[in-house]
Amino acid sequence: MGITYYKDNREFINALRASGDLVDVQQEVDWDLEMGAIVRRVCEMKERSPYFKSIKDYAGFEALGAPLATYRKLAIALGLAPDTPIPDIGKEYTARTSGQGIKPVVVDRSAAPVKRHVFLGDDASLFDLPGPMVHDGDGGRYLATWHMIVAADPDTGDVNWGMYRQMVHDERTMVGPVLPFSDMGKMFYNKSVPRNQPLPFATVIGMDPLAGISACAPAAIPEDEFCGMMMGEPVELVKCETNDLLVPAHAEIVIEGEILPGVMMLEAPFGEYTGYRTSPRDDRTVYRVKAITYRDKPIMMVSNMGIPTDEGQLLRSFSLGLEMEKLLRSQGIPITGVYMLPESTHHLVVIGTRNAYAGIASQIAQLVFGSKLGPWFHQVIVVDQTVDIYNVNEVIHAFSTRCNPATDIHIYRNSAGTPLNPFTPPEDRRVGRGSKVLFDCLFPIDWTRTDTPILVSFNTSYPEDVKEKVLANWQNYGY
Repeated sequence: MGITYYKDNREFINALRASGDLVDVQQEVDWDLEMGAIVRRVCEMKERSPYFKSIKDYAGFEALGAPLATYRKLAIALGLAPDTPIPDIGKEYTARTSGQGIKPVVVDRSAAPVKRHVFLGDDASLFDLPGPMVHDGDGGRYLATWHMIVAADPDTGDVNWGMYRQMVHDERTMVGPVLPFSDMGKMFYNKSVPRNQPLPFATVIGMDPLAGISACAPAAIPEDEFCGMMMGEPVELVKCETNDLLVPAHAEIVIEGEILPGVMMLEAPFGEYTGYRTSPRDDRTVYRVKAITYRDKPIMMVSNMGIPTDEGQLLRSFSLGLEMEKLLRSQGIPITGVYMLPESTHHLVVIGTRNAYAGIASQIAQLVFGSKLGPWFHQVIVVDQTVDIYNVNEVIHAFSTRCNPATDIHIYRNSAGTPLNPFTPPEDRRVGRGSKVLFDCLFPIDWTRTDTPILVSFNTSYPEDVKEKVLANWQNYGY
């Protein structure tokens, strides 16, 4: 049986509507805070995605909010039933991303809906797009909240799709942070800046859902090949108007231009995925716009970062956790599972393992903190195979009863972090420095069987025949 996927954002919208995970909002909404407030409340309530059919001042545009902010929507994006359990969603993702990458195909512009309307030079105005004022107190309007920026290494041509926020400064200028440890940041700071050479970019808004997932994933291969692997066939791309970058042909909107070295402008504040406004207004990287293309009746995408759960938190938790599991298994660690809690703003990861030898929890922490994924999280809980890592009640119980505060909490100081960690002092945020912690919830391996406490639960305290009888009669009992 082939893989189910949606070629564009519009097919995905229809699937959300069919599953009952979308609300068609016919009433006109204001791009200035009202649309953002609706999306924020939807995220906090884990509600259905709002599809805004009428936006104040922007006739002919529509907008989709919170497109992938729940596991139901993620399951739909992968072609699964909406109520698929999280571990099964993970298995499907892992199965699709464990093979060889599939190189994209380039289509003619006549076959690319995103080329229906083309605006070049002075005709390309960011003010013609319904960029929302997402939160009260933001430094400006943010067109790019659920999007991807396409860039390529100026020497190797290696392609990167990534999500980096962009605030509108004027008709042809956007501003936003480019973190040095990000893939695009390495291209820009290691090559473009020393050479004083602009880096071409293309911001893609309204890409298909698997392209969005790929842009969030810590892929070891170019994201366009990674996306093809998830689809089971090549992604259709089309060449930009003003540079050689390739963008999804079925996207809603594409903004083309150059990232300028040696030029900085003020950006932020902005409500972030951490659930706090941690970015002060400061000089940040400048994107100069040279062209805008879009489909007929284009659909803007609106995510809203804040307290959990939004797209960034959920997808980074999901993909980072699974990539972490691959890393640990590649080192021969007897992992039973990895789950990064979205509710922790992907800062807390729970790792299940067989307690095979002394120090295994420390080895796990050192591997994951020292990996490419390390800057994005700072708390690791290691439990054994008796704990269901997806069950928060079991995780809290294990943490509260198996972690000895005197011996099982290990702090790693002056580690790599991000400028957005709310708990770090301002001077550490400025340089991306933070500390990390391991909570070792494994009972010591040298405890004898009689020394080791015995878990008391339905699964561990009754014979199999009694459990089977109880489960078989559960409804007869009145439950």
